[in-house]
Amino acid sequence: MPRYLGVMSGTSLDGLDIALIDQGEHTRLIASHYIPMPDTLRQELLSLCSPGEDELARAALAEQRWVELAASGIAHLLREEGLTAADIRAIGSHGQTVRHEPARGFTIQIGNCALLAELTGITVVGDFRRRDVAASGQGAPLVPAFHEALFDNDSGNRAVLNIGGFSNLSLIESNQQVRGFDCGPGNVLMDAWIQLNLGQDYDRDGAWAASGQVQPQLLSTLLKDDFFSTRGPKSTGRELFNLPWLQTQLAKLPAFKAEDVQATLLELSARTMADALKASQAETRDLLVCGGGAHNGTLMQRLAELLPGTQVSSTDSRGVPADWVEAMAFAWLAHCCLEGIPTNRPSVTGAKGLRILGAIYPA
Repeated sequence: MPRYLGVMSGTSLDGLDIALIDQGEHTRLIASHYIPMPDTLRQELLSLCSPGEDELARAALAEQRWVELAASGIAHLLREEGLTAADIRAIGSHGQTVRHEPARGFTIQIGNCALLAELTGITVVGDFRRRDVAASGQGAPLVPAFHEALFDNDSGNRAVLNIGGFSNLSLIESNQQVRGFDCGPGNVLMDAWIQLNLGQDYDRDGAWAASGQVQPQLLSTLLKDDFFSTRGPKSTGRELFNLPWLQTQLAKLPAFKAEDVQATLLELSARTMADALKASQAETRDLLVCGGGAHNGTLMQRLAELLPGTQVSSTDSRGVPADWVEAMAFAWLAHCCLEGIPTNRPSVTGAKGLRILGAIYPA
């Protein structure tokens, strides 16, 4: 059975997820490896998400470091599994998104697939988003097709919610095309706020948010952003929701306790996800959650409260570890590219039609 590697580095910029799958009739996770993002690289990648000086050279140097990190992680995983490069058909590499502006016709993921192929000796498939954007799509989210392949059944409406820096929904209905879209902030604002105030990378289990009180005036102000009232297809990123955006909203209002802001940001994430699901797919039986947000107990509890008729659980409950779904997806996307299988979904991205996604860099 052919084996593939998937490398995923998300908007949270916390590290690289590497998943090893075998791909037969079904996708099966064999092994995984996580590499924390070095702080200097994280800061450089974060700075590239906004306009700045000498961006082309800085991006080229940053992606070299990103690829070297990915290659070292791949080598580690192969050693652990007793495998060699010859045992892997291809690597599906997402790269690192530094700009995503489909309304202006572009999305940019840096990741130097040619260098990754050289360092690993394995064929690399990357640059998955731009073909969909070229076909007038949003280029995101790309995971609904994989979610459908992994979790589809004939027993009623199901949704898959990925909560990383941002959140996206995949809507799976029997005998219907899968639909999906970005909901808005997942962890990105909560992470930024706790980093600013407590110097912590993230709010473990939502404990700091749970210590505060939701501020209705602040929540109402945040919810007025036009993105939340727009129906899909739609996607978003740090270009819209970021710390300066939050600080601009806070400046319009009286001062709040820092923990109350965190509580309100968690409520914003939970509310926009739940509202998006209720508005787009009625009577959802199961909501399966993946990504880092699946480990935030406070957030998961709030989602369950906002969706009383829906069973809310981690994808772990279906035998697929929540931390590895996205990396598995990019391994699967590499498989589909090599097999000539279209993997965008016009019902998700708004593209003009089905397209084979990815560019191939032979070993």
